[in-house]
Amino acid sequence: MSNIRLQRIASELIRHLSNILFEEADNEMLKSVTLIEARVTNDLSMAKVYYTYIGDYDRKEMAEELKKASPFLRSELAKRMDLRNTPELRFEFDESTLYGEHIDEIIQEIHSENRE
Repeated sequence: MSNIRLQRIASELIRHLSNILFEEADNEMLKSVTLIEARVTNDLSMAKVYYTYIGDYDRKEMAEELKKASPFLRSELAKRMDLRNTPELRFEFDESTLYGEHIDEIIQEIHSENRE
């Protein structure tokens, strides 16, 4: 399958999953999730979905909640997307947001040292 088509499917997958989480999730914890990116395998058997979240939730607990919600999310996704097979969803925490926050802290420290 072409790379452009896979990217389009991944983009559509993120859009639909975000709507499902925001509008239909009963769990308030899941409503704090922001989906960043999806990577779909060539055969569409699996989609790795990268996420981050707002709040003071435990990272392991959030991962477990997403894992539990995965069958529901996949079935809702199947209703909304026109695909022969709906990919299995695997959720991965996006470390880049933490890295960005760390870089911001370093920059703030440098600025505060230069002011003194």
